[in-house]
Amino acid sequence: MTKKFTMLAAAAAVIAMSASAQAQITMKASHQFPGGKGDPRDEMVQIIAKDMKAAGVDIQVYPGASLFKPNDQWNALVNGQLDFAAFPLDYASGKVGAFSATLMPGLVRNHDRAVRLNNSPFMKDIKAKIEKAGVIVVADAWLAGAVASKKGCIRKPDDIKGQKVRSAGPTFAAMWQQAGASIVNIPSNEVYNALQTGVADGTDTSAGSFISFRIYEQVKCITAPGENALWFMYEPVLMSKKSYDKLSADQKKALMAAGKKSEEYFNKETRGLDEKMVETFKKNNVEVVTLTPQEYDAWIKIAQQSSYKIFADEVPDGKKLIDEALAVK
Repeated sequence: MTKKFTMLAAAAAVIAMSASAQAQITMKASHQFPGGKGDPRDEMVQIIAKDMKAAGVDIQVYPGASLFKPNDQWNALVNGQLDFAAFPLDYASGKVGAFSATLMPGLVRNHDRAVRLNNSPFMKDIKAKIEKAGVIVVADAWLAGAVASKKGCIRKPDDIKGQKVRSAGPTFAAMWQQAGASIVNIPSNEVYNALQTGVADGTDTSAGSFISFRIYEQVKCITAPGENALWFMYEPVLMSKKSYDKLSADQKKALMAAGKKSEEYFNKETRGLDEKMVETFKKNNVEVVTLTPQEYDAWIKIAQQSSYKIFADEVPDGKKLIDEALAVK
């Protein structure tokens, strides 16, 4: 009896130790955006971290590119060196060409359509490619964006001719180049210095980054999204599949619930970001314009000759992805 009791006690101790170890899982989350300053992308990650703490997972959040450089996060997720990241999926388009479709001129146009895209065949195909690489989507996020310049307003293709422009991804870079600009390749957290030092004359980026990185201090005019937004970017919260597989069934369930909660928060915030960006730039004496339907169409023609054509020619199923996105009403 004593021996049996001892064995049972030992087994109970092992179970208790296992539960304790599970309760103390520590994971790391990385992103390039300012922390603690109200950036909704940081807040998305913080919501997930807060809710997962109750499920026994302590997620340490490293904002401001303090853990990984922006362009290094994808490989770190794939390899299991990093557990979570929030970043523009297009940053990984050098590894998976199809990801450029998530920052393609004119594919989204407004926030309502962005929400509908999340459940479309287009995004099902994109997410299948994400998962094939060893990464999963915890929360969807689409941001509208803009283009701004130190030299003046960019409304028509001719307005950008001769300017040095930082572009968030290759599809917009191709369109700006087709219109006569030269491209500066740097992540969003380096744009301010590039504009300040004359390395760049202009930039495209998300509404959130235009505010968080204080770009209003360096430009004369910004072309805001309005009703005819050329620029939308997919910036999800992602998790390494290797890290996900370490979670218990209950923790996985808690994670998906936390992801949904953060996604709902972001969908409300992202619309307000456009308005906040416009207000902030006007307060700082930056001219704010939006595209007319005719100006928007002129840019789409440039995109069809450059971004769309290159993507369809170089990416397997590229034309299919563009057609799937454009089919969403």
